Amino acid sequence: MSLHELKQKYIDFKLVLLLAGFYLMFDLIHIAKTAYMQEFMPKEMQHFSWADFLVYNMLFDYIIVVSYMTLIAISTKRFLNKNYSWVKIIFIHTLFSILIGLIIRLVFDFYSILAGRISLAEFDLRKSVNAFVYVLDLNFLIYFAMIFIIYTYYYLRQVKEAEKRHSKLESQLMNTRMRMLSSQLQPHFLFNTLNSIAVLTDLDSNKAKDTIADLSDFLREILYHSDRNRISLDEELRILEYYLNILNVRFSDHLSIKKDIDDSLLLKKIPAMLLQPMIENSIKHGYSYDHTNLHILIKIREEKGCLIIKVENDGEPLKLTHKELLEKGVGLRNIDDRLRNLYKDKYIFEIRNRADGYGVETFVKIPA
Repeated sequence: MSLHELKQKYIDFKLVLLLAGFYLMFDLIHIAKTAYMQEFMPKEMQHFSWADFLVYNMLFDYIIVVSYMTLIAISTKRFLNKNYSWVKIIFIHTLFSILIGLIIRLVFDFYSILAGRISLAEFDLRKSVNAFVYVLDLNFLIYFAMIFIIYTYYYLRQVKEAEKRHSKLESQLMNTRMRMLSSQLQPHFLFNTLNSIAVLTDLDSNKAKDTIADLSDFLREILYHSDRNRISLDEELRILEYYLNILNVRFSDHLSIKKDIDDSLLLKKIPAMLLQPMIENSIKHGYSYDHTNLHILIKIREEKGCLIIKVENDGEPLKLTHKELLEKGVGLRNIDDRLRNLYKDKYIFEIRNRADGYGVETFVKIPA
């Protein structure tokens, strides 16, 4: 494995900057405390030198700690990848928290000898050990504070990656479901239309040809949008027009379909092929012996950030409940499944008798 690959696999520079920033904040607090002591506690600071303090205590200490913790961050990532037990990890980090104090002490002593601050003969091992023990608890706390940052960083990154994977899987699942539902809906409509054409061929061959042409255009549009779960309302209405032409040929003067749609909503996204099965259902349940002529109204409005879509007729009132209709109707169940797949619980779909008692309305409410 090359050095570049090793860096990509084990070194996260954002984490290194985070650790460096944390320790810089600690050093700044230390400097502020030292300045306060020099100003208000002069007796304790009689032999104090800012030059020695900033270079010897701060700069060297900062470089050593940040470098050391970078290596610890790399080691920690390897621990996580190898699934070490928590007991083993805690034991290792406890040893490392002691080791960092030893390394700092050795570097300081070595620098003092090289810089001529003390001679090798003057070096006092006991004094060096005492200095190490004096800050042992502080080194321990700082080390584990930075370890907490490292593990939190890796944990949050794993959570984000898991969320991305989950979101991607959900998106793939939704697209798969929508394709399945679309493949279910298209043959259902196609069979009904072909039955109508079969009847028309005996009654009026010209109308049958027109219906075939409209069916061809309609299917072409469906195939064109088959990979899209949502399309603009304007596109949906344009596709719907081919279907309405088929209906007009089939039912002639016995069917009237009008639209009451707010033009400002034409660019809003709605589920593809939503209106066609709603109208088909309205026709299916609207006609009866007492209702041989049917008037259908398509109404689309926006209310409080939601699109309200209604398909109303003045035909036969419902005798079945909404739940019973969903259980029996392929098209209606398909609408409900698609809406649930796209909007979870943030939609309303209901088939009900109109409030005035004349006819039925199919009601859909979705986020705009």
